[in-house]
Amino acid sequence: MLYLEILGNLPEMARDEVKAMLELAGGEITDQDYLFLKLDADEKTFPYLNRLGLSHEYGELILEAESIEELLQKAEEVDWPIKGTFKVDTETMANCRHDVLDLPRKLGAVIHAQGFKVNLSKPDTFVRVYCGERLYAGIRLRFFDPKDFEGRKAHHRPFFRPISLHPRVSRALVNLTKAKRELLDPMMGAGGILMEAGLLGLRVYGVDIRPEMVEGAEMNLRHYGVRDYELRLGDATKLEELFPEKRFEAVATDPPYGTSATLAGRKRDELYRKVLESIYGVLEEGGRLAIAFPASFDGEAEAEKVGFKMVGKYYQRVHKSLERYFYVFEK
Repeated sequence: MLYLEILGNLPEMARDEVKAMLELAGGEITDQDYLFLKLDADEKTFPYLNRLGLSHEYGELILEAESIEELLQKAEEVDWPIKGTFKVDTETMANCRHDVLDLPRKLGAVIHAQGFKVNLSKPDTFVRVYCGERLYAGIRLRFFDPKDFEGRKAHHRPFFRPISLHPRVSRALVNLTKAKRELLDPMMGAGGILMEAGLLGLRVYGVDIRPEMVEGAEMNLRHYGVRDYELRLGDATKLEELFPEKRFEAVATDPPYGTSATLAGRKRDELYRKVLESIYGVLEEGGRLAIAFPASFDGEAEAEKVGFKMVGKYYQRVHKSLERYFYVFEK
């Protein structure tokens, strides 16, 4: 069994991102306690779990308990798979119903009694205790360092546009498509979604109607080491003309939301409808689309008119004048 901690800003989307990766790898979520997920999965899922964007960490789940006394008793009976030195950290979730203030010291003493050495400053192994409705203890295997994503935020890129999804969200959209080989972004802008897909080893295809975006996106992709790409100047409403022989397994995109400049002078809702039709035309049967729309546009109804089936919908309030939904559709 594994445990996984998702981030709290888009929890339903984060959970479904994990679910999508486990469906590719052959595992499943068996239980959830606030932001803590129990996974029926093994090491063959690691390459897929390592792709995650909206997660904090994952590890091996060693034990769970209804009380601190039960946890400490079970801890004495476990052969802890600790390499080198260790440290016990407690994660107190918003629904924690146990007094865990002194738990790191008590559990640390139990593990220390098995012959393992404590190192509070630079441990080789992190023993993680989660407090929610129940108590859980595990060994951290992978921590998703926020710095890795922060370094790819819009203002750090060589080609900079302020309106851009956070790299974690871009990564999640890619994963929600369940892409294994390739991904198309037909309204790529500065290329943020393509960067995340390319860093996962996918071949990426990008389209934008503005020449400066095509040049800028290529600059960004090359800056972050993405080499397997194909970018085209073109109209997202005419994808079958741009790719007459090609059908894609996955599409992810974040369309422009508002100004006549970003919409190339076209009415927004009409543009979105035509883009949905165009994407449907180049998507493989069973392929997935992950897309964002402002809350004022009924993405679900419009996509279903085209022939899509909705498999996910996630609300986000960005600021006072922008509320949006992220959708996942299947053809």
